Amino acid sequence: MTGLEDRIREYLELRRALGFKLEDDGRLLNQFAAHLAGNGAGIITTEAALAWAVLPGGAPGYHGARLSVLRTFLRWLKAFEPSIEVPPHGLLPKGSGRAVPYHYTDDQVRDLMARAAGQARSALKAATDATLIGLLACTGLRVGEAIRADVGDLADGVLTIADAKFGKTRLVPLHPSTCNALEGYRELVNAELGTVSTPALFVSTAGTRLIYQNVQRLFHRLAARAEIMSSSGNCRPRIHDLRHTFAINTMSDAYRRGEDPARVLPVLSTYLGHVSPASTYWYLDATPELLAQAAARLEPGRAAPAQDLLAGKDLP
Repeated sequence: MTGLEDRIREYLELRRALGFKLEDDGRLLNQFAAHLAGNGAGIITTEAALAWAVLPGGAPGYHGARLSVLRTFLRWLKAFEPSIEVPPHGLLPKGSGRAVPYHYTDDQVRDLMARAAGQARSALKAATDATLIGLLACTGLRVGEAIRADVGDLADGVLTIADAKFGKTRLVPLHPSTCNALEGYRELVNAELGTVSTPALFVSTAGTRLIYQNVQRLFHRLAARAEIMSSSGNCRPRIHDLRHTFAINTMSDAYRRGEDPARVLPVLSTYLGHVSPASTYWYLDATPELLAQAAARLEPGRAAPAQDLLAGKDLP
């Protein structure tokens, strides 16, 4: 089908203008276009879409998720190309949904940072990898937010996250020790590279902004070397789970200090950049240890839904 790449670009520009990032969608749709071109297909059919979606690779449910991305695009495209076929909903299972968060211990985070510092080919790469993991662990930033951050976004101990999820901007206060680590890292960047063309806070040895896929691959290698293993088929160590771990640890610390969780949770939600505390519940309710701390605050014999426990509702 001719002009498919242009239609994909138009579709992505339209949806991104509405606040969607669509980083994976763009990559997947371009893969589909390349697949069609490689097979000489002149028209998009359900058979062609399914053949691409079930290509080997990915975790359980990935094929269904890949087809879902394509279906959304094809529904839009059919308004311009009535001859194309849109695969029916439910043709492939999407698996069990969101992955179960992996909760890292403090020792595991330190081990990951140490291995990042020890395996790198240069002092700059070692510092980049270790500092990035440390920042994610102590702030709960999304990976994309950290690698999109610029040097100018950090001022007076506050990191400005611009153009975050849904196009929002938020301020992330940092602990003084985190600021010192970032300042030390930037001093090394200046010493190793001098003037660089990119304003990025984290840079590669070539002086360019980091690439999301490369960061993910690095983390997978580090986790394997640190022998951080999957606890189940749906709970595998991912770099995004540093964000989950930060949320869990924040609420757990609040319970230990006797703070009011109903006050802490909205602050945590805002700090993480969630639309509402309801979006933060997913980070918390899959953690037995945290639920046990919440349940211990109830009067004997009383029960409450997990969301109410974590938010501090119906507590004595």
